[in-house]
Amino acid sequence: MNLDTYRPLGRSGLLVSPLALGTMTFGTPRWGLDESGSRAVFDRYTDLGGNFIDTADVYAGGRSEEMVGSFVAAQSSRDRLVIATKSGFATGRGYRAGGNGARHILASVEGSLRRLQTDFIDLYWVHIWDGVTPAEELLRTMTALIAGGKIRYWGISNTPAWYVAELRTLARVQGNPVPIGLQYFYSLVERGVEAEHLPFARSAGMGLVPWSPPRLWPSHRQIRPRDRRDGSEARGRRPQPGRAGRHGASRRRQASRWRQSVRRHAVHRAQLADSRRTEARRSGD
Repeated sequence: MNLDTYRPLGRSGLLVSPLALGTMTFGTPRWGLDESGSRAVFDRYTDLGGNFIDTADVYAGGRSEEMVGSFVAAQSSRDRLVIATKSGFATGRGYRAGGNGARHILASVEGSLRRLQTDFIDLYWVHIWDGVTPAEELLRTMTALIAGGKIRYWGISNTPAWYVAELRTLARVQGNPVPIGLQYFYSLVERGVEAEHLPFARSAGMGLVPWSPPRLWPSHRQIRPRDRRDGSEARGRRPQPGRAGRHGASRRRQASRWRQSVRRHAVHRAQLADSRRTEARRSGD
């Protein structure tokens, strides 16, 4: 897969790499990357042709956005990059320090623009559903941001499908900019979005950007000493490339079960379609 094989995100004119660079680890203490490590990752991604950078106002308390802004400035690459950021999670104390109310989103956008050292944000994600803000208010806020040139497109993350459908329906009826993308936790071991979000996205022409797709895979957990075939102690280290321990076998079993599930689902849908056609012919007779 080439990073410079760009494609539209959903039914839009926003062309992005097939893999985005998530920057939640940039500047995150303890388990993240310092500035030099973050810069190395960023430079490698862009050198390979990647153009889709994903960050958020809450990542490392805003430090992730600051790093992205400085890296882009150092490369003078703003014109060829798609920068996405988010708001919604609390970034301070008080009931106005989070959520999707107009006051918080507008303040968050201004803060992100400053930290990213840019005049506009290509894609602005509503990071999480707050369970409070009416769809009408959120749509007005996002429409105003696009009209004011602060953002170009917007999308929804970690939100019930019915709320996204309400937003999109209101936007279409009123002639306002519709959300073009969804961002959710999706992997081989977490496929809950397949029930409603994926069919809805396909029907509505919205792109899906999974977050943490490798998460919860066996290769991403710490290996216990008994997991090592060579009998040596793992001491909490991650599996080394090329080693064929239980983690590899478990991963293959998981992938095999997933393929079998997909085939069973396809067969069930085909049988259901045949049954409905038969019933339709009988009723016509």
